[in-house]
Amino acid sequence: MNFRPVPFDHPDAVKLNDQVQAEYAVRYGDGGDATHLDPRMFSPPLGLYLIAYDDRDRPVATGGWRTQDENDEGYTDGDAELKRMYVVPEARGLGLARRMLAALEEDARTAGRVRMVLETGSKQPEAVALYASSGYEPCAKFGYYRFHELSLCYAKAL
Repeated sequence: MNFRPVPFDHPDAVKLNDQVQAEYAVRYGDGGDATHLDPRMFSPPLGLYLIAYDDRDRPVATGGWRTQDENDEGYTDGDAELKRMYVVPEARGLGLARRMLAALEEDARTAGRVRMVLETGSKQPEAVALYASSGYEPCAKFGYYRFHELSLCYAKAL
């Protein structure tokens, strides 16, 4: 697998984002994640967006982080927020999500961020298991879905 930084609005990123949004819509019975994301949020040094390409140069996994500091949505200074972690169904079980997570954590650490935070949902048990096994612990809710009962928030010191 080849991990490449790309802009959040790159055509492959848009394609994978559409796929993850469709999966969210099925799992939660809604229109997908309504969190506002601007491509500039993922531009270094404020963040990073990665796509994993297979040996045939097909995009098969994605993930990014964006800078967050203390604000009225519950973030704290030094946070890096994980966003849009996704692996296409045919590439699941290959360890791509774990590799993507490690690459994003390392980049955020190098950028001076001190804590990685993420929000997922109770209808995503695979994601919860990945994060728990990667050292993430439940934390105070933050972000767009902080008042939603299905929202689960996790953090890990970088």
